[in-house]
Amino acid sequence: MRVHLQYGRAGLDVDLASQNVTVVKPGYLPGIPDERTAFRAAIEWPIASRPLAEIIASRDRVAIVIPDVTRPLPSDRLLPWLLGALAHVPDDRIVIINGTGSHRANTPAELSAMVGRDVLARYRVVNHNAHDLSTLTPAGIGQDGQPVLMNREYVDADRHIVLGFIEPHFMAGFSGGAKGVFPGIADIAAIMRYHDARMIGDPKTTWGLLEGNPTQARIRHDGTLVPIDFCINVTLNRDRQITRFFCGEVRAVHDQGCAFSRATAMVGCPRPFDIVVTTNSGYPLDQNLYQAVKGMSAAAQVVAPGGYIATAARCNDGFPSHGNFRTLLMDHDSPQALLDTILAPGFLLYDQWEAQMLANIQLKARVGLLSELPDDEVRRAHLEPIHDVAAVVDREIAHRGADASIAVLPEGPMTIPYLAS
Repeated sequence: MRVHLQYGRAGLDVDLASQNVTVVKPGYLPGIPDERTAFRAAIEWPIASRPLAEIIASRDRVAIVIPDVTRPLPSDRLLPWLLGALAHVPDDRIVIINGTGSHRANTPAELSAMVGRDVLARYRVVNHNAHDLSTLTPAGIGQDGQPVLMNREYVDADRHIVLGFIEPHFMAGFSGGAKGVFPGIADIAAIMRYHDARMIGDPKTTWGLLEGNPTQARIRHDGTLVPIDFCINVTLNRDRQITRFFCGEVRAVHDQGCAFSRATAMVGCPRPFDIVVTTNSGYPLDQNLYQAVKGMSAAAQVVAPGGYIATAARCNDGFPSHGNFRTLLMDHDSPQALLDTILAPGFLLYDQWEAQMLANIQLKARVGLLSELPDDEVRRAHLEPIHDVAAVVDREIAHRGADASIAVLPEGPMTIPYLAS
């Protein structure tokens, strides 16, 4: 069977010799034929909200939050439509904040591709920096009773608009909603508390779950310490086309969008699989190993204990080089040793959450990685370097027997499998 994996920009074709293969992906949803017209309708007749034009006055200072380059939101299309709807507001009273969370700042070239050259030239676009206290200001007291700082330009604005897209998320249940604000434009201390070992280790911190999910509860509380005046969320297909708009009051928007995403992007499987081939949905999501943990986590939902996960993620941006993720992996002899460190009382280190998620996956199954990372670094991260996905699958079949069951997630975490039982 030939399968096309989302890998980098071009993708990767793999021929699997076995016939015992289940391809797990959503039914293809066509994009909206006229996205711009649909956008206008969504902001004029929003969900549980007044129309956008009635909320934003010409005298208002407006902050617009977008996700960073690791997210596939088509901000280059959405922002011109949104800014057109805000034409009554002077350009110098609008700021676009790139919600990097704890990620690195995006380069001028990346920002130009994300928002479009015309928008970048005409409006002020700033990278959020969670580590720079001079750019942050108190937003309120978080759900954990600790102060939360946020981007000063956002807090000081009169009106707040957040853009995002909704898909299943391996910690928050679903992305979108207030997540663009928290942790998107929060301070690093609050982000670290939100990602502490207890939160990450909670069984309800998982894919597709909102009710009782402590991570999502923190997002919804802390993300609205400064009221969100208007939320613009979309769902996307594999071609980055918009399939639905959800615009208006943030909680109502997110609830409706998540229900739609759950119905269209989650697939029940009758049994676990011996071998799971996965991706991280290609560019821009598979630029580093840190992000690729999501695709591995999607596979881990349906891999049998002791099974094998083969991951294809380009990782052209490394682990990445910034942060502590690489160091945490390489400074420990095993996934269990890493978990022992993270779970020790009082331990708290930036990036530990992604390392914790990866270690838990590695304790359940062996994990291989096809990427551009050097083989020795892949091994030091307790992963097996892969150069040929089909060959590795053949090897696992030879070891397990011809009836070994195989699942393929060609779009990685764009489709989340779960055990139907």
